[in-house]
Amino acid sequence: MRHSLPLAPQFYVTAPQPCPYLEGRMERKLFTSLQGDSAEQLNNSLSKQGFRRSQNVLYRPSCADCAACLSARIDVAAFQPSRSQRRVQNRNSQLERRASSPWATEEQYALFRRYLDSRHADGGMADMDVFEFAAMIEETPVRSRVVEYADQDNNLVAASLTDVLDDGVSMVYSFYDPTLERNSLGTYLILDHIEIAKSANLPYVYLGYWVPGSPKMGYKSRFSGLELYHGGNWEKMRDARAYDATTHPLKSDPIAEQVANITLPDSRAPRG
Repeated sequence: MRHSLPLAPQFYVTAPQPCPYLEGRMERKLFTSLQGDSAEQLNNSLSKQGFRRSQNVLYRPSCADCAACLSARIDVAAFQPSRSQRRVQNRNSQLERRASSPWATEEQYALFRRYLDSRHADGGMADMDVFEFAAMIEETPVRSRVVEYADQDNNLVAASLTDVLDDGVSMVYSFYDPTLERNSLGTYLILDHIEIAKSANLPYVYLGYWVPGSPKMGYKSRFSGLELYHGGNWEKMRDARAYDATTHPLKSDPIAEQVANITLPDSRAPRG
């Protein structure tokens, strides 16, 4: 089914499929294509409204009877590292950060495969081949970077595909060496992106979705300064137990209403 607004991007809904975060749930996504001269503006605008980018598509969960998935971002000015997070920073202080244009390499893919096979062997990306990986990295119509992290022997140990928004950086997809468990590289990547945003005077780091009740997403709630897109607005995260993951047929607004409430960028406005 197609939903659209006059002179605006067209929005579509995916068919229901098993939820990767909460067992027994079905997920559905609202999405639109990201292309043309206004791609940058659209990515900036919809990212502020809970959407995420995957190649040339912007999407947001739109499940029929569940509203558990909440887009999450860190307010850089409000962030204060915990004692354990400072230890993670110190433990990885020898890593070299190197940022480049979004270009896939064999070394990245080898690391990506080790990460998937260890952490997400039954996930939706488990069968991704080198050509699909290259498309994920390189097919971007917006400002993107690959941020790599190398050890003292110049071995790649972590990487993040990162979009540069007008109000922050968005971590589109991250992966790292699963054998370096003690280094807590997933946490370190977020901590370092907070530093990247801070040095660029950008106020937010967008993390994707936080899902109450999902162990896979629990780590995001451990960052101070976390904000959630809830009820059409960003709010400071309250106690994690205050967010409801139960299903109900009235949890989600009708698709047409969701689309009508999306704020789109003014195509006449000058671009930065």
